[in-house]
Amino acid sequence: MFVKIFGVFLFIAGIILIIFTEWFLNNFGRINWAEQKLGGGTRSFLKILGLILIFVGLLMIFDLFGGIVLWIFSPLMPK
Repeated sequence: MFVKIFGVFLFIAGIILIIFTEWFLNNFGRINWAEQKLGGGTRSFLKILGLILIFVGLLMIFDLFGGIVLWIFSPLMPK
């Protein structure tokens, strides 16, 4: 149950991060790494981070997070 609640929290945090990107940029400043490496700079980084949070949150809400993690890391596990 805690995982689903945490998933809802991540989902909402991702939506807030995408909607209020400009507010976060004005209050926390620019990220130098994102400005150098990404074409859109800090704004793009914040939006990509928000999308990742939404995706992970949905995986947690629908109980798919564990299966995805096992699928990704299964080649690293001993047989």
